[in-house]
Amino acid sequence: MAAEPQQRTRRRLSTEERREQLLSVGSRLFAQKPYDDVWIESVAEIAGVSRGLLYHYFPTKRDFFAAVVQRESERMLRLTAAVPGVPVREQITTGLDTFLGYVETHAHGFRAFHRAEAAGDPLVREAYREGLAAQERQILAALAADPGAGGTTQDPPALRLAVRGWLAFMVAVCLEWLEEPGLTREQVRDLCAKALLGAITR
Repeated sequence: MAAEPQQRTRRRLSTEERREQLLSVGSRLFAQKPYDDVWIESVAEIAGVSRGLLYHYFPTKRDFFAAVVQRESERMLRLTAAVPGVPVREQITTGLDTFLGYVETHAHGFRAFHRAEAAGDPLVREAYREGLAAQERQILAALAADPGAGGTTQDPPALRLAVRGWLAFMVAVCLEWLEEPGLTREQVRDLCAKALLGAITR
């Protein structure tokens, strides 16, 4: 009889809600520890579920971490999607404000996402690299769709390299900012905006 209240609590969560709960726990743990130091049993214990239930959603730890990485990638892409018809240069400040708000409120997820590169598992690293590539493609597509972006580098390989380099710069700045928040969000935003404009302008 003692297990019935716990079972009723579990039934209150839909499949998607339970999956989201597990991914949130995973984000926190993977942000705090290297991949090899995170135990799937710890995730299940913190989430208040059995290990078997967790494996029902994610067959292996690498599937679980890859799902954490993909979730954060999709969230970042949604938040930073360009508004069609609005010049990119006019969207940079607003877009960075939104992104930095995400970094502040989802610090665990942001850290977990960028820890994936250090994971030795090929599936996890592939999910991470695809996430970065998707961000790169989104920025390049926004620049290509902007008729007023004529001041940017015309050579596609050079522009692609510039955007890729800027993404690496922004990630480094954001991770450092989370560790030592000496600058305001506005200062970090302006720093990243200037770097992006400098990177894409001829």
